Amino acid sequence: MFDELTNQFEDAVKAFKGEAKISDENVDEALKQVRRALLEADVSLSVVKDFIEEVRVKAVGTEVVRGINPGQKFIQVVHEQLVNVMGGENDPLANSEKKPTVILMAGLQGAGKTTATAKLGLFLKEKNQKPLLVAADTYRPAAIDQLVTLGNQIGVEVFNLSSNSKPEEIARRGLEKARDEGFDTVLVDTAGRLQIDTEMMGEMVRIKEAVQPDEVLLVVDSMIGQEAADITRSFHEKVGITGAVLTKLDGDSRGGAALSIRKISGKPIKFIGTGEKVEALQPFYPERMASRILGMGDVLTLVEKAQKEVEIADAEIMQKKLQEATFDFSDFVKQMRMIKRMGSLGGLIKMIPGMNKIDDGMIKSGEDQLKKIEAMIGSMSVEERNKPELLAAQPSRRRRVASGSGHQPADVDKVLADFQRMRGLMKQMSSGEGLPGMDGGIPGMSSSGVNPYQSRKGRGAPGSAPRRQRPVKKKKGFGDL
Repeated sequence: MFDELTNQFEDAVKAFKGEAKISDENVDEALKQVRRALLEADVSLSVVKDFIEEVRVKAVGTEVVRGINPGQKFIQVVHEQLVNVMGGENDPLANSEKKPTVILMAGLQGAGKTTATAKLGLFLKEKNQKPLLVAADTYRPAAIDQLVTLGNQIGVEVFNLSSNSKPEEIARRGLEKARDEGFDTVLVDTAGRLQIDTEMMGEMVRIKEAVQPDEVLLVVDSMIGQEAADITRSFHEKVGITGAVLTKLDGDSRGGAALSIRKISGKPIKFIGTGEKVEALQPFYPERMASRILGMGDVLTLVEKAQKEVEIADAEIMQKKLQEATFDFSDFVKQMRMIKRMGSLGGLIKMIPGMNKIDDGMIKSGEDQLKKIEAMIGSMSVEERNKPELLAAQPSRRRRVASGSGHQPADVDKVLADFQRMRGLMKQMSSGEGLPGMDGGIPGMSSSGVNPYQSRKGRGAPGSAPRRQRPVKKKKGFGDL
């Protein structure tokens, strides 16, 4: 997401290399690059013009304090302006004092509206609310079935009538059920069209009149670029919306929609969809998004993802295991599965400041290698997973694991050696000794290219004194991410 835009912003900063201050001349060169980046990201032309002019006014003549170079100051100004363009602060979901809160979901066909409805239902459920999904899309084949399936998947009830019922009647009856049975929130999924038309808008108005919603959220596909802002504005003029949900930001999105919607339509982005999984919905924070666009990472969102998956008690147990060097293969698999639940490895890595430059090919290679390592662990017995030293002591066990996972014994040797090295490093770090000369440190990072189990006969357990080590072809391991 935003990779190309990020790269071009970084190129713009090069205009200040070797400069002592921000001037009309060097800022012009930088702004040309920024203008090109925004236009190529499909940001609305009017938004680009205003953005460039406001950055120019704020940047030129700005005092650059000692320890901060002009390029860093320019990025600070750009960051502030990006935040401003996208709305300044997070705009929270409405929460009516008189329950239930009613949320009407609207959008064009194909924007991901039904999925977004279910994602929002799960989001509310995780906030300890009791949402009810109402299937009022009677036009698209299987739309009702899709919402029912998603509702069952996330454990949220779905109200529906026959496809012959009028959408406004379904919405009204769903609201009655919510009031009678104590639901906190009603999410009404409505029909979409391939394009905005009079019939669609008339139906939306009737549904709105029937349930008097507290929120009307327009679900917009980010892949359509600046057109997203125009669609938001058009819906608002004809129906009256309160905000937008921007979907498919994990795809080949150039970022124009995120940067244009608030400025063009006047309506805030309230949520963003960042993947196909039903958990992949996040509240929209302009400041965090600006940081990600500029390659600064997004630590807060990363922490929030981790908090959803990690129990405090589990974290304390894991910390103790790391301190005592008793972290085993079962623990490793558990941690990898937790990370998978948080999202793609590439997406998580790029939330870490300074890690946005990691090549997608390297990430893909790392993900593939993790699958291979998980296959090796899957071929171990429970006892071997919990006591890696058994594998270290018995070559026959390592050969069996290699055969069972479809790999070579040298591959298993390498993974085990790296794992043991990682445990030692974690123990040293936990005890405050700092990092020694790592020589790789974690599985797959060994730079020596020497397999510690490889003797002249190709055998030898960890801890033994091999008669002669010989270099073997370096295998990728955990750390080659």
